[in-house]
Amino acid sequence: MMLNTYFDYVILPILTISVILTFIRLFKGPDVVDRVIALDLIITIGIGIITVYSIRTQQEVLLDVAIILALIAFLGTVAFSYYLEKKDHHD
Repeated sequence: MMLNTYFDYVILPILTISVILTFIRLFKGPDVVDRVIALDLIITIGIGIITVYSIRTQQEVLLDVAIILALIAFLGTVAFSYYLEKKDHHD
């Protein structure tokens, strides 16, 4: 029971505050790279929230969802980095 209280009153509020701050960075910008990094961080925080929820409810299936989401986010970041690299060479 102590573990659920710790999740409810410490971990989830910290993750919620971090998502709010990251959304501010996503909307504020100022550059496209900043927005992509903010979006990647939101996905990473979402993975953390899914993991915490999975531990709290003892549903191990959600960890598979978190791993798949992490792989998709990684591939998206690599693809964007590749795009920026090609764009810089053509300019």
